[in-house]
Amino acid sequence: MGGGILKRLVWVDEKTGIVTKYSLVYINQLLYALDNGRVLGYDNDHGYHHKHFMGEITPIEFKGFEAVEELFEAEFKEITKGLKKRT
Repeated sequence: MGGGILKRLVWVDEKTGIVTKYSLVYINQLLYALDNGRVLGYDNDHGYHHKHFMGEITPIEFKGFEAVEELFEAEFKEITKGLKKRT
């Protein structure tokens, strides 16, 4: 869908089942060549929750991993909606 690569890395604590680290990424160098082609990404690396969008990094309010997944999926669909029409 939309060309490119979707990458989902999630670390879960075995005892609690809580997500301790995550990285959700959409890579498409045809849309954005900088930042290794990362068009969209959400992660909690570097000690805080944040969003990457075409080189811009902004902190996000963390309301749980499931909420982050929903945000990522909705934005990915919006970005790739226009790409599907062109093919």
